[in-house]
Amino acid sequence: MEGTVKAVCTSSVKGVRKEPVKEARLIEDYGIEKDAHAGKWHRQVSLLSWEKVQEFNKSGAGVSDGDFGENLLVSGINFRSLPVGTRFLICPAEEVVHAAADNLTEETVHSAGLKNEGAVGGALLELTQIGKACHHSCEIRKRVGVCIMPTDGVFAKVVRGGMVKPGDRVRVLPPDPDRPYTAAVITLSDRAFSGVYEDRSGPKAAEVLKAAGYEVVETILLPDDQSRLERELGRLADQRQVSLVLTTGGTGFSERDCTPEATRAVADRDAPGIAEAIRVRSLAVTDHAMLSRGVSVIRKKTLIVNLPGSAKAVQESLGFILGALDHGLGILRGTADN
Repeated sequence: MEGTVKAVCTSSVKGVRKEPVKEARLIEDYGIEKDAHAGKWHRQVSLLSWEKVQEFNKSGAGVSDGDFGENLLVSGINFRSLPVGTRFLICPAEEVVHAAADNLTEETVHSAGLKNEGAVGGALLELTQIGKACHHSCEIRKRVGVCIMPTDGVFAKVVRGGMVKPGDRVRVLPPDPDRPYTAAVITLSDRAFSGVYEDRSGPKAAEVLKAAGYEVVETILLPDDQSRLERELGRLADQRQVSLVLTTGGTGFSERDCTPEATRAVADRDAPGIAEAIRVRSLAVTDHAMLSRGVSVIRKKTLIVNLPGSAKAVQESLGFILGALDHGLGILRGTADN
């Protein structure tokens, strides 16, 4: 799949329309030079399908390039149909994307060392998020009446830098099938959230995951609030398409413990064996394991597992299940057989 850059837009502040520019420099692991959204995070560059804007303008809205705050307006690519991890190879139209890239298979794309300066093509982006929340104070929404970035926009990080300008070609490359699984950790604790004590279970979960080869993309600390947890679980599964989400805390008998209820509320399917294995194996350590209400579920292609609230129990629980999770996550990703 290929597309064409129709406009390149930047702004010096967030939450406003971006102004079209003749060209821009993409900086590795940063974003577009002098753009407000650039930085060391996952939403370095925003992209929007040109066709979506044209469809929106049929209502007489008269939206111009950059009005939705997009950095790159691209024709020929339906970004929302692509999975997180998809890569975009950007090359000037006068360069031969076809001669260099048409011969690339899924295997040679990832063995060619696309992050290296000598690799085929120009700048390289990697899709990191689908859609986003739109704040009520958003200047774009106030000005245009509605913002389509939350539903149709996507975000990427810069894997390899280079220049980009209108007319450049954008080649869609599939995600690397051997890329690490991504993970997020959410701690649920009223007292840790209010600063009464330090959260130790969340950092311990992240530490164990990183040692096992996972890419931990987010760590979040929340109070015991079911609606907030539901929102975060939905965002991580739907927008960031994280492979594994671990929660820690909120699985006991307290009236404020709501982690299992929130987890079930966002689930598409149950995966009860994981939570059952944690309880069974933990009973050899403490009888209190039978009091855990933790669950394990699947939302789309994301596995969500509830862990206990202590750092010791987190380490023990992950030791019980991590060896088997790799195969299950591969099935969800589509790189392993059932």
